Amino acid sequence: MTPTESDDTAAGATDVDTAAESQDTVTESQFGTASSVGASNVVTRREMLAALGGASILASPAESTTDLGESDVHVRVYPGRLPTYAWARYGWRGARSGWAPPHEAAYSAVESALEQFERYRTARGRLEDVDITVERGGRIDLTRHAISSPRELVSPTQQQVLDAFRTVLHDRGAITGSCCHLLLWWGPLHHDVGYGGTRSPNSHVAKIDGEGAQTVANIGATELWDSRAVTRNIAIHEMLHTYLSSRIANEVVGSACDHDLGTAIRTDDRTLEVSPIATAYAGPEEMGAGTRFHGTGCHDHGSFAHHDGFDGIKRFRYTTTLSQTTLEGMTRYLEATLE
Repeated sequence: MTPTESDDTAAGATDVDTAAESQDTVTESQFGTASSVGASNVVTRREMLAALGGASILASPAESTTDLGESDVHVRVYPGRLPTYAWARYGWRGARSGWAPPHEAAYSAVESALEQFERYRTARGRLEDVDITVERGGRIDLTRHAISSPRELVSPTQQQVLDAFRTVLHDRGAITGSCCHLLLWWGPLHHDVGYGGTRSPNSHVAKIDGEGAQTVANIGATELWDSRAVTRNIAIHEMLHTYLSSRIANEVVGSACDHDLGTAIRTDDRTLEVSPIATAYAGPEEMGAGTRFHGTGCHDHGSFAHHDGFDGIKRFRYTTTLSQTTLEGMTRYLEATLE
């Protein structure tokens, strides 16, 4: 997925919910035109250099990962390294623990998504003996591990980030057979990382060589170029990819693309509400259409579980509520995996 280029609270939106307080946020779409960016959101040359590794970072304290053993649905979320300018952006909140406000928001969103899944499967009497665990992992600083060359630090590929992440997990003894390991990465200028994605070959939680799945959500891209609502949805989005498959998506919506399990619903004549798995894929393939750049993965609006079209749409609202088709897809995937 490719990062967007919007401001922190959605460019031009006057009816935007406060990012730190709302689970759903409206984003004004510019449909390819330049957005109006407030002074506090202008990325300076100094910030750009910092994003490329030119500024000092906070030292990471001792790891705090707790191994809770093996659960049927097990998600562990890791805060990645933040540059100094990013900590300053958030008033140094969470600096001691390593969990900045966007980390906390992403973690809470993932937790909420798993709670929705729990309610869905319980109400239908399915997967009755399944254990669900979501926990915090220790901070990750890949500059001290597998990403070491200057070129990789400046412009890593998504696979390089995920391979390095996997190396750190292995060194920590944190690899588990059915765990989704989600890294919250800060790379607003890392085009090749995009919004995030899953590691090949460990893209699903079904065991491959005794491992679960590794995935990354680029919260640096969502925070600097989009909004807190997009940060929440992308964290959920990348976690969901590890619990969905082409076969299951085809069973549920008749499309082999799991993005099509999502929904884009008009709440009024000008607003389109987008669910997590459809985030970055619900608008037209134009700059500034919802998220600043459109996702680069599979999608077909005609095959979406529900898509009301975007003619006349000026605002995109991002809800953390999972579509029923996404919940059904996750349920079927786990039913097949845990047999």
